[in-house]
Amino acid sequence: MKILKFKYLLTVVTAISVATITYAQDTVHYSGNTVVNVDYHHGQLTPVVGVHSQQIFRANREHPEQAEGFGFTYNHAPMLAYWKNTFYVEYLSDKVGESVPPGQTLVITSKDGNTWSKPTVVFPQYKIPDGTTKPGNPGVAKDLMSVMHQRMGFYTSKLNRLLVLGFYGIVLDAHDDPNDGLGIGRVVREVLPNGKYGPIYFIHYNPKWNESNTSYPFYKKSKDKGFVQACDELMANPLMMMQWVEETDRKDPLIPLHKEYKAFNYYHLPDGRVVGLWKNALTAISTDNGKTWPQNAARAPRFVNATAKIWGQRTSDGKYATVYNPSEFRWPLALSVSDDGLDYKNLLVVNGEISTMRYGGNYKSYGPQYVRGIIEGNGTPPDGKMWVTYSMNKEDIWVSFIPVPIASTVSEHANEDFNKLPAGHELDKWNTFSPQWSPVGIEKAPDGTKSLSLKDGDRFDYAKAERVVPVSKKLETEFTVTPAQNNTGMLDIEFQDEKGQAAIRLSFDSTGNFRAKAGYRYKNFMKYEAGKAYTIKLKFNVDTRFYYVNVNGKDLSPSLFFAPVNSISRVVFRTGDVRRFPDADTPTDQSYDLPKAGEPVKQAAFYIKSFTTKPY
Repeated sequence: MKILKFKYLLTVVTAISVATITYAQDTVHYSGNTVVNVDYHHGQLTPVVGVHSQQIFRANREHPEQAEGFGFTYNHAPMLAYWKNTFYVEYLSDKVGESVPPGQTLVITSKDGNTWSKPTVVFPQYKIPDGTTKPGNPGVAKDLMSVMHQRMGFYTSKLNRLLVLGFYGIVLDAHDDPNDGLGIGRVVREVLPNGKYGPIYFIHYNPKWNESNTSYPFYKKSKDKGFVQACDELMANPLMMMQWVEETDRKDPLIPLHKEYKAFNYYHLPDGRVVGLWKNALTAISTDNGKTWPQNAARAPRFVNATAKIWGQRTSDGKYATVYNPSEFRWPLALSVSDDGLDYKNLLVVNGEISTMRYGGNYKSYGPQYVRGIIEGNGTPPDGKMWVTYSMNKEDIWVSFIPVPIASTVSEHANEDFNKLPAGHELDKWNTFSPQWSPVGIEKAPDGTKSLSLKDGDRFDYAKAERVVPVSKKLETEFTVTPAQNNTGMLDIEFQDEKGQAAIRLSFDSTGNFRAKAGYRYKNFMKYEAGKAYTIKLKFNVDTRFYYVNVNGKDLSPSLFFAPVNSISRVVFRTGDVRRFPDADTPTDQSYDLPKAGEPVKQAAFYIKSFTTKPY
């Protein structure tokens, strides 16, 4: 694997070298001035307004029944499709670490993008015939299972039949590679309208493999002519075949461009040309719908992207967006917008969190990574939003939806009584970070009113809800919080600038104190009671750095910002402490597991009934 990665690096360097310092307007490029600061998980980027990020699968080795039934803790490379009013997320899964057998592929579904099914195995663990070898590798397979590796997940045919695909790769030792063109082959099955799946077939074999030495039949043996037609149609599409390049034999005539470029995706420009994107922000343009490409791709000028995937698509408003990790690390997950699909002008954060990695493993990287959206032809959700999926730490699977048009500021102040807002639209202006065991949503508070709910039963993660507000030097805000308990859990309320720097932090702590951060220390304002509503009014002035708090009609002592800022542009509610691990100097690989990684803690809950802001 190390040798192959070195060869890939040489290929990338060669591709980058063909790009000149100046660039033509006819090339994908970044013309903005914002860059990330990787010392912060959010990169000090401004958030896209209204993004909701949700964990749809949480790995659990100790209690597999709460996960997918196997307890595998390496889960990665998700793909996304929307078909017959249902979201489909496919991902690959290995027992402990990357490309360490056994492996399998699973699918999670949702009708509304909010409630997700438990994973279903679509491509099960596959035994490699004993005695199997690879050229140049001394290893010999004995009681060895395959691993999965797929750069393509779904294909929707012209007759609206949905195929799900995977690839069975061979890994003979810890440094072998499943996508070296020497694996077994690609498998396919049909997604049926009743939510079940058709039989598994091989759609394409690698050299040495055929129907006589594999465990599933060749797709041509299917008696379903429509299924065979959909498979043939797929393999006649060069843009689909470009996604197969890594796993398929390097000289396969199905592949339009025989280069060591990785993780292809594409979108069409208004004039019909096709923009291709690969890892390391390599890019090229095809003028014949993907049949041919320039001899060498070039790194998109001023795009920052390493070996994590980059995603690009046309959005429902006719603009374009790329989503990727704009650093040499796999955080943050960010977005850039273009009017024409070539000139990308800004950089905003989609998910600026790094959940704690609970399980160590081979090649497990920190951060929200390997992002994929819905490729052209694989469905269009009716809400007009941009949907993406990605893994967190190569461990858990997440989805985020991004409202379109994409915005980073708001012009109107907040005036939200959640009990009075239309169902399903209460959090349109809010950003949420919602792990399975620390969910964020709209629920009934103890008094029966509809409220913004933040719950937390995860010892390694937290719930977060964030409200972007008009940029202000002076602001008055009012919100009502009901803590369901006063002896466990916590809720921080932070006032932050556009880079995520907090100046004020109020806290309902785990010992029943309502307090504020005051420099190094905290000062206690008052005791709070479980189940009691607290209406908090706060005024601040960034120039004087003073703020004033009133709780249920009682003025508390004036306080100073614990850090200076030039303005406030967002308010954050969070059920855990600020995370600063990992950072840019954290060792790459985590070899250890955390204690009680699969065990929840006693859940704490906080209900926010209303939130308003106004200038003063």
